[in-house]
Parts: sequence; structure tokens; C-alpha cells
Amino acid sequence: MTFAVRTALCLLLSLAPLQVRAQDTDQDGDRTVMVAPDDAEMAAAIAKARSSLDDFLALSDAPPPGADKFKLKVMVVDGNVTEHFWVIPFKRTATGFVGILANEPELVRNVVFGQDIEFTRDDISDWGYTRDGHQVGSFTVCVMFKKMSKEEADYMRSQYGFDC
Repeated sequence: MTFAVRTALCLLLSLAPLQVRAQDTDQDGDRTVMVAPDDAEMAAAIAKARSSLDDFLALSDAPPPGADKFKLKVMVVDGNVTEHFWVIPFKRTATGFVGILANEPELVRNVVFGQDIEFTRDDISDWGYTRDGHQVGSFTVCVMFKKMSKEEADYMRSQYGFDC
């Protein structure tokens, strides 16, 4: 991977600025992109993920053959800064969810990589899983590809099985 691509893969997607990650626990493949808080495409992607969350959760409870790596993207607020992280694995609790933060924070300081975090449904901004080697869901990542160079987006698609 070239230095430019590696550097680009370390950028951050920020909600206020909006911060969203492209990949999960592979820190070398983690891609962050800055997105304006009023970005219509990102807002639509988050709305799509939230509207289909119940179906995703049902599927994660009883995965079909070939499906694995179920993950949730969760927003973490620290003062006036918001950052979004993949949480892998996750499980439901009586009051919401708990899981392991799968990305290294870049802006927020109230969480660390590998930490167990508790969150509610309202904190979820995306979901995803792998089925037969292809990513399903990850709606915010598909928006991020439009904000990356063609080289960066093609690399992420080929390395991680994204079809968008």
C-alpha cells in the first residue's frame, strides 16, 4: 500500500464533524473521512441503517450459513465532539447493548480501543456483517467511498468485500 493510501486510510469521518469508520478491527484498513454534520447522503445512510436495525438484529441472533462478523457502528460523544466506531462483538442487555470498541479513537478521549462500552439503540448509526465474503449493510461506508479517491475506494472494495 502506498504512503498516500495509508495516510488517507488514517483520516477520520467526523459528525460534528461527523466521524465514521470504514472498517472494523483491522486497524491498518481503518478509513476515516471528514463529513459535514449536515451531509444529506450520510444522514440518509444512517436513517436507512436505523430503519432496518430490527431485521439486522434478528439475523444476528440466528445467522444464516456463510454469515459472520456482525457489527454495529456506534456514536460516542465527548463534550462537543462526536465520533463513530464499529463495535465487535456486541450483545443485547436489559437496557441496550454492550460490546468492544473496535477502532482507535482520534477525537474523543472518553473511550479507548478494545474497551467494553454500553450503548443504546439511539447511539447506533450503522450495522454490517459479512456474507460469503461480501459486506452487507455498512451503509455509511458506501457514502464514504464517494468522498474518497477512486484508488482508495477501489482498494477498500477489493480488500474488504464491499459491493457499493
